[in-house]
Amino acid sequence: MLGGRRPSLGGKKRRFPPIWKDPFMRDPQVVIAVNAQELTSRAVECFVSAATESVARRGRFAVAISGGSTPREMHRMLAEPPSLAVIPWAKIHLFWVDERCVPADDPRSNFGTARKDFLSRVPIPEKNLHPAEGKSSPEKGAEDYELELIRFFHLEEGEFPVFDLVFLGMGADGHTASLFPGDGALHEEKRRVVAVRGGIPVLNRITMTCPVLNRARRIVFLAVGQEKAETVRAVMSADIPRLPAGMMRPLQGELMWLLDQAAASLLEKG
Repeated sequence: MLGGRRPSLGGKKRRFPPIWKDPFMRDPQVVIAVNAQELTSRAVECFVSAATESVARRGRFAVAISGGSTPREMHRMLAEPPSLAVIPWAKIHLFWVDERCVPADDPRSNFGTARKDFLSRVPIPEKNLHPAEGKSSPEKGAEDYELELIRFFHLEEGEFPVFDLVFLGMGADGHTASLFPGDGALHEEKRRVVAVRGGIPVLNRITMTCPVLNRARRIVFLAVGQEKAETVRAVMSADIPRLPAGMMRPLQGELMWLLDQAAASLLEKG
């Protein structure tokens, strides 16, 4: 088990651990939700807590979110009370960990989906949205998004951004963002954003790289469904990470896995 921890699956009176404990904790927290609603509520709680703390400490909240089906309920809930009223939207800067190379009005666009689900319903300034350019060529899109990171974070050569929070999903094959098993992008050490091709459907995509994601202060994985159970088990039990999701190990930050009971069903009982 990664970090030597065994998440408990039993007990109706389970209490969640504090959202964030030690800012330099290396071992992951594993939270197993009773159902999808509880998982969504916990994810929203993570977002609100990190946003409030980051704005208080640094005057802004830089967060990178994922596409896909799993986080959509979380996104919708962010635009509803009580989250809508307590999130400091004027100080939120929203990025995307990856994007498909399609126009924003394409239903496969991560940015377009997020705009439909919640961005059009929250008071976040347009200038605080930092989408990747999906309709350009993959290489040009990756170059432009890297320049956006350099501009926003005031990066010098060789420096990487530090996000306050990164939300990630995981495919049944172990991919995360658009970092796919066996792809050379997994071993990128210098570039912050790269062009790749893969996924379902197979498309040109751009994605943030491991050095960017692993410098986040907090990473939260969302994984649901029985089809993810074997992959969750493999990622959690591997001392040497082989799958992209297992390569997400924050250098000086926290890692949390939010799982439903199906995704957690093959983990050891504590």
